[in-house]
Amino acid sequence: MQRQRLTILGSTGSIGTSTLDIVRQFPERFHVTALSCRNRVRELAEQIQEFRPQMVCVGTAEQAQWLVDHIVQEDLQVVYGEDGLVHVAAEAESDLVVAGIVGAAGLRSTYAAVEAGRNIALANKETMVLAGELILSKAASTGSIILPVDSEHNAIFQSLVGHRSEDIEKIILTASGGPFRDTPFSEFSKITLQDALRHPNWEMGNKITIDSATMMNKGLEVIEARWLFDLPVKQIEVVIHRESIVHSLVAYSDGSFIAQLGLPDMRTPIAYCLAYPERVPLRVPKLNLAEIGKLHFEPVVPEKYPCLELAMQAAHCGGAAPAVLNGANEAVVEAYLQGQIHFLDISRILKAVMKHYVNQSDSLKILSFSDAVREDVPNAIRSIDDALLADQWGRQQAAGLLQ
Repeated sequence: MQRQRLTILGSTGSIGTSTLDIVRQFPERFHVTALSCRNRVRELAEQIQEFRPQMVCVGTAEQAQWLVDHIVQEDLQVVYGEDGLVHVAAEAESDLVVAGIVGAAGLRSTYAAVEAGRNIALANKETMVLAGELILSKAASTGSIILPVDSEHNAIFQSLVGHRSEDIEKIILTASGGPFRDTPFSEFSKITLQDALRHPNWEMGNKITIDSATMMNKGLEVIEARWLFDLPVKQIEVVIHRESIVHSLVAYSDGSFIAQLGLPDMRTPIAYCLAYPERVPLRVPKLNLAEIGKLHFEPVVPEKYPCLELAMQAAHCGGAAPAVLNGANEAVVEAYLQGQIHFLDISRILKAVMKHYVNQSDSLKILSFSDAVREDVPNAIRSIDDALLADQWGRQQAAGLLQ
């Protein structure tokens, strides 16, 4: 069997390290040809020594020189910066590109890989949020196959295999509900930053933990699902599932529900993408339903999670709206993490930015927005530059309100 060649963008992050663990388990199936990281150069150096890639990318010229000075590998090509990242994504000899860079920073490289006709294991939801239609259109023209890594979308993907898309009634994304799923809304005014960072199920980065608390992460996943599975927003539902065992479901027109279950471990969806359409005997903890005993499902309480509704409205609106919301959310969450605003202010500011974007309320004229005006935002995302411009515009409007 010929080994599959892998490019791993963001190899020192959680997705990257999980992917490399799978490569360790199946060295006869997978071979690493390219790696990238932004700042963790010493960790990258250890990965280079273990996996012997042909090409690597780091954040700066100084980091690149450090690698050249410290790594003894004659055939290693070292590049840096965003141009270097695009070069690695498009030019490295690869059968599959694992897109594991967090945030809008991963957009250009992912698009470059799609443009080059590479198959993509997509763990960067912002790619679809900012430019889903553009990415899929390019993939259709180049033959690039996009395989979703996010556990929810991977579960939907698995649950669609062998079924007709016209038979889908709806898809159901499950959500943990975050740290405030049992907190009455009347208590939300007392929420502290420490409360918001205390996720009941997992330890994650601060930004995604806050997004889980507001359920913006699930809203972004709705936008991503809308494009990945070519469904209108009205056919996408979110339910709270506190055990995080059922990763998502598909409801079909005959009343059947097909779901994917498993213990929460990102190596499972990653391995499915790496070996697709096959499966590998992955060494991970296995689910024991008798030990779990019960699974619970609850409706989302809208007043507790207004960010979810904002994201669904942006998905329905289309165009640049999702990119604007993404940029504004990143700015507002950063302000919250720095202690500048209260938890409830996150959704309030985002709602104001989106109302300003769609020009729905004259009363917003009293607010202190930045100098950017509505006409500066493209109505449709026709290029990566359009997507990044809309994202930046959202950040600027949020910054104006924060000031």
